[in-house]
Amino acid sequence: MSGTITILVDGDACPVKPEVFKVAERYGVPVTVVANAFFNLPRNPLLERVIVGDGFDAADDWIAERANPASIVVTADVPLASRAVKAGAIALAPNGKPFTPDSIGLALATRNLMTELRAAGEVTSGPRPFSPRDRSSFLSALDEAINRLRRKGI
Repeated sequence: MSGTITILVDGDACPVKPEVFKVAERYGVPVTVVANAFFNLPRNPLLERVIVGDGFDAADDWIAERANPASIVVTADVPLASRAVKAGAIALAPNGKPFTPDSIGLALATRNLMTELRAAGEVTSGPRPFSPRDRSSFLSALDEAINRLRRKGI
């Protein structure tokens, strides 16, 4: 287990990167944003950009290999969240919903069912639009996650 709280962000299409940066700066927590292509990152010594190859799940693999009980993983990708939870990390969706050992099984089953329905030609609606309330919920959840790790002495 790493002794320092870190935030690992699945950077491809993450709508809450500015919020992550804001909270990380307030607490002095390092952030690593991982993506498949170049992206702009504010100049801040707490922020690190990692660009991985175009391989399938390359960013997910990079994050999962480094996730540990001192990590907070920000992702909408349910399989990555599952891997993070198994590594003991805190996993948060961009809407603030935590993925937990108790909830990850149902989340994976739902994701797999929806994938099968789409593959069978069923028309399914995508996720609802990202809202200001989601952004606010995420900020609260991230703040709570950092404080939970701090209380554990990490």
